[in-house]
Amino acid sequence: MTALEFGYLLQQYEKKLKLYALKLTTNLDDAQDLVQETMLKALKYRSKFSEGTNFGAWMHTIMKNTFINQYRRSRKRLVTTDATENQVYINNSRYTSDYPSDHLTLHKEITDTVEQLDYKYKEPFQLHFAGYKYQEIAERLSLPVGTVKSRIFTARNLLSVQLRAYAI
Repeated sequence: MTALEFGYLLQQYEKKLKLYALKLTTNLDDAQDLVQETMLKALKYRSKFSEGTNFGAWMHTIMKNTFINQYRRSRKRLVTTDATENQVYINNSRYTSDYPSDHLTLHKEITDTVEQLDYKYKEPFQLHFAGYKYQEIAERLSLPVGTVKSRIFTARNLLSVQLRAYAI
């Protein structure tokens, strides 16, 4: 297939690609960028296209793979490593602020709210939050597993009511 024929075929599929890109991204600007990136890749790898195969499917595959790769790249940029000894991974997606004091204030308010919980709810919740499994908490506190689960559930509900202002 000549470059001219390929370009004509590419031009015919542009409208379908825009619709598919809009479905993937749900944003007009991102969809246009995705279409442009897909078309560039199609032109770059034109030699890989086998004549007689489904051109539309080939283009949709390029677009889908491009979208997935961009999404993965963007997610990796949001994950940073904490400098503490245990190397905790933090996902800073929505709650980023230019003001570190905002984070400190939020952290203090949440910590204070957890500290105000009744001891019988606070201790199992904090252990669970620290990464202990239900069985380990039950053994440590000499409680049945069902009681531990119930207390953690109650603590979450109490905290969600008291911290409603920070709900997503």
